[in-house]
Amino acid sequence: MAACIDNSRNQCTYITVDSRCSQITTSLSKIIRLCISNPSSRPINQFAFCTQEKHSEDQTWQKIRQEAEFDSAQEPILSEFYSSAILSHTSLESALANHLSLKLSNPSLSRDALYGVFSKALIGEDGGGIRRAIRDDLKAVMDRDPACVSYVHCLLNFKGFLACQAHRLAHHFWIRGRTVLALLIQNRVSEVFAVDIHPAAEIGRGIVFDHATGVVIGETAVVGDDVTILHSVTLGGTGKVEGDRHPKIGDGVVIGAGAKVLGNIRVGEYAKIGAGSVVLKEVPPRATAVGNPARLVGFR
Repeated sequence: MAACIDNSRNQCTYITVDSRCSQITTSLSKIIRLCISNPSSRPINQFAFCTQEKHSEDQTWQKIRQEAEFDSAQEPILSEFYSSAILSHTSLESALANHLSLKLSNPSLSRDALYGVFSKALIGEDGGGIRRAIRDDLKAVMDRDPACVSYVHCLLNFKGFLACQAHRLAHHFWIRGRTVLALLIQNRVSEVFAVDIHPAAEIGRGIVFDHATGVVIGETAVVGDDVTILHSVTLGGTGKVEGDRHPKIGDGVVIGAGAKVLGNIRVGEYAKIGAGSVVLKEVPPRATAVGNPARLVGFR
């Protein structure tokens, strides 16, 4: 829990308290701001308490916390888990960094080290794009996956969502020259979630990796916004060229389970690729391609 003592119009002193050391109920475990409208004329014992969440404008995070509190009440056996994973954190970024660091750590790669680099990337000034993408991805899964029952369920349990966010962090490090760290994250994501995305690949917002097992995305691939990719999909090369050799997927595309899209070809906006298809040629916008090799069977 954090408290802010506002002793002037422009200055605040922040005091941090480890919430695990207090017995405050989760409903009151919020950021509390101690406000003085005129500190020069009012004694210190007349502080006004304003329960103002630091992230009160973040409706997605507030919804996640509400869902965690409800689930904890429904299943008391999970209360400690939800407290550690969600309710002890003051932001979605902190909770996600913590959850990913726990998932991707191993005996020689500490959870604390990963949490430090993940949280710094997520809350830093240059992490705004990732922060927006996280929320868009959560909303996309809720909107487009009937199996998703809540935001907190997606955040904690959907490995496709987690793999996508881990890739966003790996890509963040890759484009800043931290290639060794980026490749290490790629390897751990492949081992833990069975999703292999090269950290150089560019992925848009509002992405759904449904089931996700066996998804492979190559180095020079580009995936647009609002794309849905099912399990065992490959966005790969043909093995015959170097350089820019992977597919470019437009906005709103749906790629069915087991489909392979190979080579530096474009799949147009809102196209559909049928399950098990092998796509070797460009697919126009709003077209549907099926078969091996894929052929166009209609437009929408």
